[in-house]
Amino acid sequence: MNIGATLIGQAIWFGLFIFITMKYIWPPLKTAMDVRAGKIAEGLAAADRAKADLEQAAKRSNEELVVARRQAAELIAKSEQRAAAIIEEARVLAKQEGDRILAGARGEIDQEVERAKSELRNQVAALAVAGAEKILRREVDAKVHAELLSGLALEL
Repeated sequence: MNIGATLIGQAIWFGLFIFITMKYIWPPLKTAMDVRAGKIAEGLAAADRAKADLEQAAKRSNEELVVARRQAAELIAKSEQRAAAIIEEARVLAKQEGDRILAGARGEIDQEVERAKSELRNQVAALAVAGAEKILRREVDAKVHAELLSGLALEL
């Protein structure tokens, strides 16, 4: 065998192999690689869109969190104001009720004082009448009169 003929035969077979590969094997491989490259590009684009959407969602959630915190602070402030108003209103009502009860008690005390004075007057009048009656039934004697008046004074 001749080395030159072998090299030429191998070169022909190599060329035939390249031709068959380029004609029948390379196009489907090229198509598969293009499809795969497209899918990879779409995946990267989708990842970039998802990253941008995630950043936007984070911004929106931070903005809504700020708004929610502000609203919560406003609600707390309003509830504190309302609580203070309710406490002040209760304080005023309690003062009014206390004043009303105090006025009622003073009125009752005044009535009791007047009733006691009236009873005392009635008793003094009864004692005066009884004393006068005793004085008139007995004879006129200064010493007896003084004793009767002393007794009446003690009864008062």
